[in-house]
Amino acid sequence: MAQFTHSKLSHLLRISVNKCSVLRTGTEIKHGPACCVQFIRCQRSMDSKALQERQKQQMARSLPKQKPITGVKQVIVVASGKGGVGKSTTAVNLALGLMANDPSKSIGLLDADIYGPSIPKLMNLKGNPELTDNNLMMPLTNYGIPCMSMGFLVEDVAPIVWRGLMVMSAIEKLLRQVDWGSLDYLVVDMPPGTGDVQLSITQNIPVAGAVIVSTPQDIALLDARRGAEMFKKVHVPVLGLVQNMSVFQCPNCSHQTHIFGSDGARQLADTLGVTFLGDVPLHLNIRETSDRGQPVVVSSPDSPEAAAYKKVASAVVRRLDEVDT
Repeated sequence: MAQFTHSKLSHLLRISVNKCSVLRTGTEIKHGPACCVQFIRCQRSMDSKALQERQKQQMARSLPKQKPITGVKQVIVVASGKGGVGKSTTAVNLALGLMANDPSKSIGLLDADIYGPSIPKLMNLKGNPELTDNNLMMPLTNYGIPCMSMGFLVEDVAPIVWRGLMVMSAIEKLLRQVDWGSLDYLVVDMPPGTGDVQLSITQNIPVAGAVIVSTPQDIALLDARRGAEMFKKVHVPVLGLVQNMSVFQCPNCSHQTHIFGSDGARQLADTLGVTFLGDVPLHLNIRETSDRGQPVVVSSPDSPEAAAYKKVASAVVRRLDEVDT
């Protein structure tokens, strides 16, 4: 058996040496085991690349094909890796800021947070959507913004205790069974994290870009970075980062305090190589107007807080133009 093995190995070495000599041109090759090793490495590299290409093709076949939402020109998702950073408030005021900056544009607002819908409260909307003749849901409208949310379909205090498949079905209905009419921008308030809903939306519809919201706090920035990296992996352009609750100004003495840290989101944007879209202060006026369902951009349009959101909206439009070109 040992003699057979040695003979077989010698035969393979001779074949490998001959193949190596074919691969190289213009130089004389010395036959020997080193050339065999080089050939084997080359073959393994080619096999690995072929395997990776086959895997990419299989994954592409298994992914759903992106289909635009009827009547919607561009979809902007507003996301965060962590809850409690003011993402929904930012999404609402971003939509209103887009309309305030250019009243000729039509804006819609979709609440994709199935478990914790906030848009009904923030936009002061209640009731069940009516159906069109084609059995499509009609969005509820306030402040000139048509809105759709799971909060319109369940009771205010009813918990949504669903497994993943039911959540995916609900997202599909919110994406495909709503009559949005004609929209220039659809702002989507995403749930926190990097899970099924994020993947479902980015894989099913073309997304023009993602806006990442974070506070300057280190623990929030960790998750914000994960969110930005997720969008890069699914080939969604990251339009930039918004630093929410950036600074608190005392209403009595005007002293400024950086409660959650200073410039953390700006530094993260530099690290990731993305645009810093702007700062939004931690201000009592934003909280009070949001709780009343009268967002600061419409209830206090001339305030510094509203100006901050309008500045972010302008930066988002500029980034969309850059991505398109």
